[in-house]
Amino acid sequence: MAPPTAAQPVIGVDLRVSKRLLWVGDAYYPLQNVARVYTLTIHPRRKDAVVLFVKRLLLLGLATVLLVLLTATSGGFGGSSSDSGGVTALVVIAAGAALVYSLVEMLKVLGAAPHFVLAVETTGSSTAVVTSPDADQLRRLAHQIAHAIENPEAEFVVRVNTVEISPKHYYFGDNVNMYGGTGNVGMAS
Repeated sequence: MAPPTAAQPVIGVDLRVSKRLLWVGDAYYPLQNVARVYTLTIHPRRKDAVVLFVKRLLLLGLATVLLVLLTATSGGFGGSSSDSGGVTALVVIAAGAALVYSLVEMLKVLGAAPHFVLAVETTGSSTAVVTSPDADQLRRLAHQIAHAIENPEAEFVVRVNTVEISPKHYYFGDNVNMYGGTGNVGMAS
């Protein structure tokens, strides 16, 4: 597993079970609300980042060309023709800034490392994600949490890592929402 990049700092936290609560750092989850505990590797959404960059590049190019043509033909949005050079420069600078922003956003995702994580989902919308350089430690930890759910007297403390990631930059697996019970044929990609 590759080490995380500087854009994704790894922070050590205590994961502990005590008195029917699962603590991940300062956040706690009642064990009776834990719906699923599992390990997985989360991968950056590299393809999505490149596609988004290309879309932004095309839209930015089109908008820049239209604004420059509009400025050149209308004399600077109603001003004199001497003002059109300033407006054109402003449009090009704004387009350049937007291009740099889009490029940096794409490079953040392209440079991000995959992470092997332990995810704890609750019956609500909350999910806790921790990581460790030792994949076996996370698998054992998943079993310890499952044991603690079944055994109210179980208590333990383990030091793990948590990584600051943006969910929009990582693929966490398929998200399936199914309503009704007829005509379901699978999952659309």
